[in-house]
Amino acid sequence: MSQRDVADFWFDPICPWAWMTSRWMLEVTRLRPVDVRWHVMSLSVLNHGRELSPRYAALMEQGWQPVRVVAAAAAEHGDEVLLPLYTAIGTRFHPGGRGEAEQYPAVFAEALAEVGLPAHLAEAAYSTDHDQYLKESTDRALELVGDDVGTPVISIHGVAFFGPVVTPAPRGEQAAQLWDGTLAVASVPGFYEIKRSRTERPTFD
Repeated sequence: MSQRDVADFWFDPICPWAWMTSRWMLEVTRLRPVDVRWHVMSLSVLNHGRELSPRYAALMEQGWQPVRVVAAAAAEHGDEVLLPLYTAIGTRFHPGGRGEAEQYPAVFAEALAEVGLPAHLAEAAYSTDHDQYLKESTDRALELVGDDVGTPVISIHGVAFFGPVVTPAPRGEQAAQLWDGTLAVASVPGFYEIKRSRTERPTFD
């Protein structure tokens, strides 16, 4: 059996672009010899103390809740629960269209039940107990990629990058080709950015 690479992937459950990239990354693991270690990266931590628009500031205040629930689950049950819980929450938030703060309690209850985790973990949404863990995990991603990015962050072969930002999530050979190309540009010393303006909103499957 050929040796498989390991990529580290940082996500925030509220970010639709991270969701899209995570679904692409799962497709990549089917088609290329790479496994993923999942980590939380809190946009609420990242934007704490920054000048934000009132709308985005409100989103960041609400954004503590999902990532705290995920962090609490990992603290109690290990990092192996991160992907299934992220998938259960993210499916409801993004393709399910239930990402408003008033829908959080029901989403957390359903997602925890779906993956077989105890219901009391939903209470972590309102607790600061795991905020230091969130800060440390976020800081680790920023140490690798810099502090002028958001989610997702991927690290492989000692190189970290933000993105790719893509919609809809590529499937099949297109997904594999995007991975190959991402690795190719990220492997060039001194390479920093390719970018164009987004003209589409996230398109969920």
